[in-house]
Amino acid sequence: MSNATHNSKILSAYTEACLESGSKPTSVYQFCKRIAVEEADFYSSFGSLDAVEMALWDSFYENTMQLLEADKNYASAGRKDQLLSFYFTFFEVLLLNRSYVLFALEGHKSILSKMTQLKTLRTRFKAFASELIEVGNDERSRWSQHPTQLFSEAAWVQFLFLLKFWIDDRSAGFEKTDAAIEKSVHTAFTIFDNASLDTLVDFGKFLWKEKMGSH
Repeated sequence: MSNATHNSKILSAYTEACLESGSKPTSVYQFCKRIAVEEADFYSSFGSLDAVEMALWDSFYENTMQLLEADKNYASAGRKDQLLSFYFTFFEVLLLNRSYVLFALEGHKSILSKMTQLKTLRTRFKAFASELIEVGNDERSRWSQHPTQLFSEAAWVQFLFLLKFWIDDRSAGFEKTDAAIEKSVHTAFTIFDNASLDTLVDFGKFLWKEKMGSH
């Protein structure tokens, strides 16, 4: 069995173990016994159960990027369309794993408290966002360029907002999430490009409406 296949087996088994029992495995020993895998084989790929959780989120990101790279139009698209494509594709990938995501982020009112399992995803997403920011900076004069670190962190906050929005979304086909993606990405690029703040006000009204409507 290849390392990739072995790792994939462990990731799949972990999600099944969580969802079937309604709780996380209490130890590597318990988990390995459940799936009939030697502990030594487990530790050859993962240092802990926390590492498995991080790898699951990383796999969602990796699957998203593979789908985007297979799209012949993605590479030539503008920065805004690339970010939109990322979000729409990422949430399509999450939809295939929604039961696990809801389980993993149970009690998600403070999603930042779950940062450990999102740590690897955060690193990869910020690297992706940084590339888009740097491309945008290349199109600007030196004095008007934006700090990549600051704006990539802002992009991560936007990502967390959309993730929580999707978790709470009960609309058919997650159409409210689609609208939130459109508005938030449009707002982000409006701010980046120093355009009118009308869009920011519009986005704020949208968030307030959705917040009130959820009660």
